[in-house]
This record gives sequence, C-alpha cells and structure tokens, in this order.
Amino acid sequence: MKLLLDTHTFLWWITDSDRLSRKARSLISSGTNEIFFSAVSAWEIAVKAELGRVTLPSDPETFVPQQITQNAFQVLPLQLRHALRVFSLPSVHRDPFDRMLVAQAEAERMPLLTGDSHFHSYPIKVIW
Repeated sequence: MKLLLDTHTFLWWITDSDRLSRKARSLISSGTNEIFFSAVSAWEIAVKAELGRVTLPSDPETFVPQQITQNAFQVLPLQLRHALRVFSLPSVHRDPFDRMLVAQAEAERMPLLTGDSHFHSYPIKVIW
C-alpha cells in the first residue's frame, strides 16, 4: 500500500516518539508498504526550523535527506496538479502545508498517515 506521511508523523517516526500511533508505527515499519515523504513536508520543516519551532540535530538540508534515505522513504514532489487541486478543497482550515498535503493525498489516491483531526473533514482516507 502507498502511504503519505504528514509532517508530524515523519518527525515522530524519526524521533521514535510515543505520540506516533501503534498502527502508524506498524504500517511504516512493515517493509511491505511504500512510504512517501512530501516535498511540502520538507518545506514545512525548513520554515519551522528557521523560526525555531522545530529543532533538528543538524540543518534541514542535511538531516531530512539523510532520514529519507535511512528509512527508505520515497519523495513525493510537488506538482502543478497538486497545487491547483487546493482550489477545490473545502475550507476546513487555512494551514497551507496541510492543505497541500491533502491535495497530494487526494490526487495520488494515497491515505495520509496523520493524527491531526482536521484531516477527517477532507475527502481523503486518513489512517492513524
């Protein structure tokens, strides 16, 4: 199964946080699923690291690609069709990173691994 990680899911996975659900942990670690990390999450991490809202052991330009490689995640690039799909999403909330992840999940027909309850209001499959 193909699965898209929410940004916090990625961060909780790489830090082995107990906030990561048992189901999400199992799906990521199974070895039978294709786990995707969005370029949108990289952008969000970079912005939040710059603002001091996310602390990483090294700069995002080094740390994030290392973690993607180490965990054998695939990168989902941001495509024009993803960006334009945001227009048709319901106005559940205004977070641009979340809205873009929803657009990607919808366009790629991938469930989103997230513990954020906002995502249940969008027309995507959410797993937690």
